[in-house]
Amino acid sequence: MSWESVLGSFVLVAASEMGDKTQLLAFSLASKFRKPWVVLAGILVATIANHALASSVGAWVSVHVPARVMALILAVMFLGFGLWTLKPDTLDDDDGKPPRFGAFLTTVVLFFLAEMGDKTQLATMALAARYQSLVMVTVGSTAGMLVADGLAVFLGDRLAGRVQMKWVRWATASLFFIFGAVSLWTAWRG
Repeated sequence: MSWESVLGSFVLVAASEMGDKTQLLAFSLASKFRKPWVVLAGILVATIANHALASSVGAWVSVHVPARVMALILAVMFLGFGLWTLKPDTLDDDDGKPPRFGAFLTTVVLFFLAEMGDKTQLATMALAARYQSLVMVTVGSTAGMLVADGLAVFLGDRLAGRVQMKWVRWATASLFFIFGAVSLWTAWRG
């Protein structure tokens, strides 16, 4: 068991989720339904499904792509994620209609779809390729998502005015840049 892959995935995904559109969605769903534990359970199910898929793709790619090429691809991806992180996310307002399904199913579906192609999903794929550990990366990235989105679900109203998202974005981008630099060094050295 690689605790480095769990910890690395946890830290990178938790940090990159701060201010992300799915964190804003978590806050919105918690405000709408007023059932924080049900919303968090929906986030858990959607994240496990989404990140297991992403980790599977990343693990498959790492086996089928030469190590030096993989390190270069990962460097470009991580550096790109760092730049992407610097752009603030927004969440479009819904049309005001009440949800057709309950809090749990609505959260699972909306969260799974919102996470498709999102930087945390793509980062999970890249982390699985880097660590070559589908299960440990899924565990770490899912835990990171739950911590960050749990803050939005349970403390969103209280934290919104106290945390400057600009600094969170810069700190997160720095983590991506570090991962990118390490991957670039590995590609160059290999």
